[in-house]
Amino acid sequence: MDNELDWKNLTFGYMPTDYNVRCRYRNGEWGEIEVSQSEMIDLHMAATCLHYGQEIFEGLKAFRGKDGKIRVFRLEENARRIRESAKGLMMAQLPEEKFIEMVKKVVALNARFVPPYGSGASLYIRPIEIGTSAQVGVKPASEYLFIIFVSPVGPYFKTGFRPTKICIMRQYDRVAPRGTGRWKVGGNYAASLTAGVHAHELGYSAVLYLDPKEKKYLDECGPANFIAIKDGVYITPASDSILPSITNKSLMQLAEDMGIKVECRHITVDELDEVDEAAAVGTAAVASPVGEIDDLDTGKKYVIAKDGNPGPVVTRLYDTLRGIQNGDLPDPHGWCTIIEE
Repeated sequence: MDNELDWKNLTFGYMPTDYNVRCRYRNGEWGEIEVSQSEMIDLHMAATCLHYGQEIFEGLKAFRGKDGKIRVFRLEENARRIRESAKGLMMAQLPEEKFIEMVKKVVALNARFVPPYGSGASLYIRPIEIGTSAQVGVKPASEYLFIIFVSPVGPYFKTGFRPTKICIMRQYDRVAPRGTGRWKVGGNYAASLTAGVHAHELGYSAVLYLDPKEKKYLDECGPANFIAIKDGVYITPASDSILPSITNKSLMQLAEDMGIKVECRHITVDELDEVDEAAAVGTAAVASPVGEIDDLDTGKKYVIAKDGNPGPVVTRLYDTLRGIQNGDLPDPHGWCTIIEE
């Protein structure tokens, strides 16, 4: 690795590292964990992941604290969530303990790529499972490959923790009612590309999707959950189409710790007129403040950050979660796992 690597100017993208770890499912059981230096996969052209979308993934991060220790945030939750995704797509479920072992191993093997404290950067961890059986009939694969690779990534906010504009476009749906929205499936993200590119062309950072059945309620904000603060209450949409965000779950717990009431319920579009703060929350950014939401179908503009600044509650939640991830604040819920180098 280049000793002169400019940690503070890393992009949020892929960078080669030393190792990845792999595990294969064959004959009804998971094999041993393999360490690989190859960035390539030898895949049959008839693999189910290519034809029938048997592909799931996760995203989590490792951080180096001021004390020099490496912390991985809530890896047990990612272990559980990817099992739910596997169950939803009829894929082999990797045992939680094997997932945790693989994460610890791949981070330790690539410890020199964990950005230093204070750089604003982190080590992004990407677990992925794919169906590898060669078959033409539409049925679940009998063999699977589970890989975890890592890449150092820069901070999500290149211009600082500032509010952005997002939009509502009713002509697009991210997922179908009772579809795959609750699982972290690559197809969900492929389905969001057209709307996302369209929004970016219009100058918006993301699309705020409405529920795919009635188009009455707020759903998800592209690759992130949507949250809002209304009359001092933390509210977030209740929907079977939304991926259960580990970041959102963590922020809800922190809000309750701060004495803030939390509600997971249906939120109508019109209710945005009464919202005091809003954010898109997820692994990449933790919380991306929303300053304005434009409904492109009605022409209505919902101005959230009237002074152009992030709200006090979202800011406090963001700072607290980042403090726990970096080891600057106590970790009362035991969310961080220390990696032995």
